[in-house]
Formats: sequence, C-alpha cells, structure tokens
Amino acid sequence: MSMKTFKAWRWLPRKKTLLSDAGPHGAHGFRMRQLAFMGFVCIAMMFIVYRTTNYQYQQTEIDAKRHPFDSIENSRTLELNRLPQGIIQARSDLELKPLWSRTRDKVDDSTNHNLLAIAAGIKQKHNVDSIAQKFLAENFTIMLFHYDGNMNSWWDLDWSNKAIHIVAHNQTKWWFAKRFLHPDIVSIYDYIFLWDEDLGVRHFHPGRYLKIVKAERFDISQPALDSNSTEIHHRITIRKKTKMYHRRIYDSRGFTKCTSSSMGPPCTGWVEGMAPVFSRSAWRCAWHLIQNDLVHGWGLDMKLGYCAQGDRTKRVGIIDSEYVVHQGIQTLGGASAKKVLNKDGSLKKRSGVDHRAWIRRQSTWELEVFKERWEKAVKEDTSWIDPYSRNSWFNIFARTRKIRGKRRW
Repeated sequence: MSMKTFKAWRWLPRKKTLLSDAGPHGAHGFRMRQLAFMGFVCIAMMFIVYRTTNYQYQQTEIDAKRHPFDSIENSRTLELNRLPQGIIQARSDLELKPLWSRTRDKVDDSTNHNLLAIAAGIKQKHNVDSIAQKFLAENFTIMLFHYDGNMNSWWDLDWSNKAIHIVAHNQTKWWFAKRFLHPDIVSIYDYIFLWDEDLGVRHFHPGRYLKIVKAERFDISQPALDSNSTEIHHRITIRKKTKMYHRRIYDSRGFTKCTSSSMGPPCTGWVEGMAPVFSRSAWRCAWHLIQNDLVHGWGLDMKLGYCAQGDRTKRVGIIDSEYVVHQGIQTLGGASAKKVLNKDGSLKKRSGVDHRAWIRRQSTWELEVFKERWEKAVKEDTSWIDPYSRNSWFNIFARTRKIRGKRRW
C-alpha cells in the first residue's frame, strides 16, 4: 500500500466527523432542511384538506337549501331497506279504482293521460260543468277543489262521481295545488291544466289545443283570451285572430316597451295565472316554485318561464286558435263567503262585509314577500346563474345571432 492511499483512509473518519459537525452546510444541516421541508409539506397538505372539507361542507349546505327533499329521500331509502326492491312503488296517481273487480285494472302507460284541476265554488257550477264536459270527451281526469265547503250539491252531475273532490273552506287554487298535486302524485299525466272556474270554453277544444302544444314543444302555455273578456290584465294574452299561436308581443305603449329585443315577461316567455297549462317536467319545477305560505300566487307568473325546459322565449306560448273568455267573476272571499253550512247541510246567511278588499291587500303583501325571497335566493345561491341576465351566455348568444342576421341583410 502506498503512503498516499494510507493517508486517504486515515482521513476518512475525520471527514465523517467534520461533516457531522459542519453546521448548516453539513449532513446535520441537510437533515434540518429536510425536516423543514417535510413540515412545510404537512402544513400545505393540512391546509388543502381543510379547504376541501370546508368547500364540501358549504356545497352540502347549498345543496340542502336547493334540494331539501334529497336528504329526506336518502333517509327514506334507508327506511325502505327492509323491503324487497321489487315490491316498492314510489309513485301514485289520481285514477279512481273500483271496490271490487275480477280483473286487475292498471293505468295504461301507453296512452296519454292529462289532468284538469279547478278551484270551484257552487255559484260557478254551470260553468264548471261546461268545462268538464269538454275535457271528459278527451279522456281527462277531473279534479275539483271545493273552496266553499259545498260538495254535496255537485252529485247530480253525471260526471261528478268520476271526478276527484277535495274540500277545504276558503282556500285558493295555489294552496290546493301545493298540497294535492305533488309531482310524484301527478307524474302519470303528460299535461296539467290548472284553471280558474270563470272561463268560457265555447271556442276551446282540449284535443286540438294539445296538438298545437306538442307540435310547438310548449312546456308552459295558456289559451288566448277573447278580446271581449271582462278582465284582461296583459296584452300578450289577447287573442290574435290571424294566428294559431304567438310567443311574444310588440307594444310601444305603457311603461313596459315590448320590442324584438325583449327577452322576458310580460313581453315574452309569460302566461297568466288564470289558465296555465304545464308539461310534466315544467310542473315539477313550478310546484317547487310555489311558496307554501303564499297562497294567492302573486308574482309566480313572472318567474314561471324559468321552469320551461329550455329557452322561455321559445318554450312558453299563447294558443290563439283555441281561446277562452275570461268572465272575471270573483267569488272566493266575496259574496259566497257570506254563506256557511248549518249542521244539517243547509245554507245560512252570515252578516258581514265583502272581504275582497282584504284579499287584495293580502295578495299585494304576498307579492312583495315573494319578490324579496327571490332576490334573497339569487343573492345567496352563488352557484346559480340567471340564464336571462344581460351578461349570461344565453343573451350573449341571442345578441350575436341578431347581429349576424343584420349583417346578412
């Protein structure tokens, strides 16, 4: 072994000792830097986990507010685990069943099913009879909401025992609809007609009406109003004699100017609350829009277009060829409310004043509450984007199409 090799081996333990004690530039410093790096990585990972967990929690809170029935549905699923899957029936319908029959009568899913629901008082019995006769001829299910408590006086009508009768004194159409027309109960029906009782149907045919609705893919619609109607609140509902249907109105009069650039109510994408017609999917949305405690439904008409399954300027329309006459007879809370039933079923008069003024004040208050709730919901739901705001993709796309169209000319 040479002298140089011996010296190299001799200095090796000293180098190790020096490296171990060399401070920040030695092995000890290296390990310290490793520990610091690992600590930084751990803190970063903890921060990422915290942010992810916090985001998931906030998202769960938002989903719970937007879909309150999901958590209920999950708990119900757990409750149903004790049943075999094949025996569970999650839906129902309003079809009447016989008390006895040797054959099993099932609802035929291959045919169309439609529902007419009317809030009816005995004073409008003749008019409701005329409406029901037309709809029964088209195989509709009839449902009457008796707001005056008088149901027994309807049994002399031939079709009455085939209809669904629900009685609740002095309640509105929207109150009944929210409680008895849950989407899972009426899911068998292709279209739901939620009408007032004071509509003249001499020029209306349900079958022809639905043919137009299906051809034009209207999710939400209503029959046009005859120009001789007693009450017309918005010009878009007036019948256009030369058209089969219309989706918008052009009007430069009044406070709201309706032009070709108008993208919302009351110029387009709008129907009135007296005679709306909903597709199955649109009704599922509309039912959730109805506020449980706001029974008069004021303000709903301005937001129903959001429930159209697509562009409301295309999927909401007024049918002109099948039109009705709005008679404007207000009986709920009015003259009919002054009569109550004796224990023997006879009517007795109650002294008092007409409550229509009180009802109107209540409706106006409910309108303001509904507006406030909508604005609050829009503000709090940061994940929701209004498809009809001026800066939304929908309006940008619509404006681009219009500009391109003008350039072609």
